[in-house]
Amino acid sequence: MKIYPSKQISFSLINSQEETLARLTRRTEYSENLTSRLTNKSFIGIVKANTFQVISATIGFGAFCTLTGEINEYTGTVHVEIHKAFRILLGILFLLPVIGLVAQLFIAKIAFEPIMILAAALQIIILRFVIVELAFRFLSHLSLNRLQDVLDVTFKEGGKLQ
Repeated sequence: MKIYPSKQISFSLINSQEETLARLTRRTEYSENLTSRLTNKSFIGIVKANTFQVISATIGFGAFCTLTGEINEYTGTVHVEIHKAFRILLGILFLLPVIGLVAQLFIAKIAFEPIMILAAALQIIILRFVIVELAFRFLSHLSLNRLQDVLDVTFKEGGKLQ
């Protein structure tokens, strides 16, 4: 079971590899840190040879997903995952119900109930499989649409955007 969601999508190039890479390079502001900032470009990140690692330049939620990919002669792939900084923050968020349960054990003015363990587990499950999953699906879809527009590619049937 994966702690954080991710997806791998293949695409076909409409133009040549050189033209597609030139479009991506032209619309990407160079940054090794992948941090969000105001820019007039579509992406922030690194484009080297035929590989790239970028985040969307949309202020607010563009940095949530990291797009890492490779562009070959006629096809390409992109791997979408949650940005490392957000994974750390979400990990802390997942630990909060456990910390609350442990604090309840030591500070308890009432007797410990086994149902508290179930409540903490359900909170973690809801955080991961409802809130994080929905946020990832929505924000990755926005980032992939922007990438599709910039690269002028078509996603293959197996990796079709929903």
